[in-house]
Amino acid sequence: MTHPIRIVDVFTDKHLAGNQLAVVLDAKDIPVRLMQRIAREMNFSETTFILPPENPSHAARVRIFTPGVELPFAGHPTSGTAWVLADEGLVKGLEFTLEENVGPVQVRGVNENGRLMFWMTHPALSFGDVVPHAQVAAAIGVDESDIIDNVPTQVATTGNLFVFVALRDTGAVDKAESDKMRLEKLLRGGRAHGVFFFASMGADRLYSRMFAVDIAEDPATGSASGPLGAFAVKYGIVDRAPKVSLISEQGTKMGRQSLVHIELEYGASKDIPVRIEVGGSVMPVLSGALSEFS
Repeated sequence: MTHPIRIVDVFTDKHLAGNQLAVVLDAKDIPVRLMQRIAREMNFSETTFILPPENPSHAARVRIFTPGVELPFAGHPTSGTAWVLADEGLVKGLEFTLEENVGPVQVRGVNENGRLMFWMTHPALSFGDVVPHAQVAAAIGVDESDIIDNVPTQVATTGNLFVFVALRDTGAVDKAESDKMRLEKLLRGGRAHGVFFFASMGADRLYSRMFAVDIAEDPATGSASGPLGAFAVKYGIVDRAPKVSLISEQGTKMGRQSLVHIELEYGASKDIPVRIEVGGSVMPVLSGALSEFS
């Protein structure tokens, strides 16, 4: 049996930019061990596999794999898979729920300027450990003075753990270098999945990069972009308001510019938003079929 597969670029409205994603449709007969091997073969930051939902009111169950591990939740795979389901005519309407290992994830599609853009709602946000500036600077290859003094480097998550680092300017962001051994030293013991570092480009735009042990650099990290917005608001890099709209530009240094849209809504808490959404456009690249594997 062959399995239909789509390859799309996520968080971009330009061809051959953004973050690459492989989506395997009708994957119910593929064993988990083979899913991991297929993801390694694709060698994108993530590959998703679409399965029947456990709850019939939901659109699909989605399993997400990097080349090395399965993830409980991820941003560009969620938005990109939602787009593929809609483009393939496999869902009714543009608002539906996907089942991921983190739990149900709500998505909604919006037509903007003739292009379908998918938004995903993040699970609940929490902030974690504060990490010494010197440790983080050494891990990503910048000077400690490149980190903004009065902003802690801190773990935050809505499903995947990231260490967030506020740098002084875009030059410092571009200076960073990914090194597997240095990152393993910082992230060992399950401290986080990766290091997400950024600088302000103005009132509503951030310039970002993300390094991880299993992926040297990610062109767009939707699961980190929601917490990124909340982190930037918490520490005064972005002004707090009842509703905050941001764009995170990521992947530019890699030659795969991505534009990740972030929406935050605040209530009584000054640190924890009551709603976090991340969205972006998707560009189709390839449609095909996976061969039968054993």
